[in-house]
Amino acid sequence: MRRESRRKQVRSKTTVDKIILYAGIGVAILAVIVFALFMYSKTLSDDVRKSTMTLEEMANLNHKVNTESASTDMGKTVEEAKNETNTSNTTSTTNKSNTSNTTNQTTIEKRVNLTNTTNKTKKTNTTNVTTNAKPTQPETKKELSFERPVEGEIVREYAKDNLIYSETLKEWTTHMGIDIKADKTTVVKSAEAGTVKSIKNDPRYGLTIVVEHENNFQTIYANLLTSEFVVEGEKVEKGQSLGTVGNTAVFEIADEAHLHFEMLKDSLPVDPNLYVK
Repeated sequence: MRRESRRKQVRSKTTVDKIILYAGIGVAILAVIVFALFMYSKTLSDDVRKSTMTLEEMANLNHKVNTESASTDMGKTVEEAKNETNTSNTTSTTNKSNTSNTTNQTTIEKRVNLTNTTNKTKKTNTTNVTTNAKPTQPETKKELSFERPVEGEIVREYAKDNLIYSETLKEWTTHMGIDIKADKTTVVKSAEAGTVKSIKNDPRYGLTIVVEHENNFQTIYANLLTSEFVVEGEKVEKGQSLGTVGNTAVFEIADEAHLHFEMLKDSLPVDPNLYVK
């Protein structure tokens, strides 16, 4: 019985020791957890305090700035504020005016300098032109002497103001040239030196050659049979062959073979008898 009792006591003691041990371990763990929570709470509190102080400092800073900005107008009378505003505006206007005047003066000086430079350049160029210019000789117009393009009788005269009767048209009409009677294939010659302006088939006067001369003269050779001796743009001499007499003028088809000859001065018709010798 005693052994059994001792065994129970030993077992009971062992159980109590285990319970105490476990309890101690649990308490130690709980203490560690509580300590850790305490330290974390303290750290978090410090961070919050720092953040709070920073916000407070910012608020104080803004408050100071606002206070200083407001204090410049606070404590002043209305008249003082107006006077300062007027003074500021006057100073600004004066500065702008001075700047504008300076700019205008600079612009005027530049224009004056540019004008002086231009005038000097013009004077220099004028002097150079005057120095280099050679005395010009007056142009002398060449004296022209027209001759008949063909030999023969004048069967119809120049009639600008007086009307003549046309056998072909059966009516009285003007006549801006002279008709020189000549057989077909008679060679027609240039009345004066010049340049062949055109060779064309005129609907009224048939095959026609126009020659340009100096002094704004033109001679017209119409009612031709051929124009085989010259081409447009060719320079011709006085008496050079141009073509042959024909009967191609529709307005003068009823007349005998002849050369219809006209002259222009400054693009206006003139009487060939006044110039042809």
